[in-house]
Amino acid sequence: MTSWKRTRAFYVEGLGFAVDWEHRFEPGFPVFAQVTRDGLSLFLTEHSGDCDVGGAAYLVVDDVDALYREISARGIKPSELPGDTEWHAREMTVTDPDGNKLRFSTAASE
Repeated sequence: MTSWKRTRAFYVEGLGFAVDWEHRFEPGFPVFAQVTRDGLSLFLTEHSGDCDVGGAAYLVVDDVDALYREISARGIKPSELPGDTEWHAREMTVTDPDGNKLRFSTAASE
C-alpha cells in the first residue's frame, strides 16, 4: 500500500474490516498492519520491497451477494459485479486504492 490512512479507510469504512494491530518500527516509518473481517485476515504493508502494489487475494465468504449489498451501501463499487463462474462459484472483484484486487467467492448453490 502506498498510504496507510487511505488504505485503512477503504478496508475499515468501505469493506467492514477491523484493524487488529498496526506497527511502525519508529514514528514516521512505514506501517505494517493486520485487518480482519469474518475470520479473514490480511496483512497490509507500506514497506517498499516487501511486495509490489497491484497484487491479488482470493477470499472465500459465506454470501458474496450479501457482501456486495453491504459494501455497495458503504459506497464501494466492485470492479467486477457478482456473477457465476464455470467452476461453480459466485464471485466479485473489488480493487483497492492501490490497484490490489480482492476476489470474493462463494460456492454456488445447486
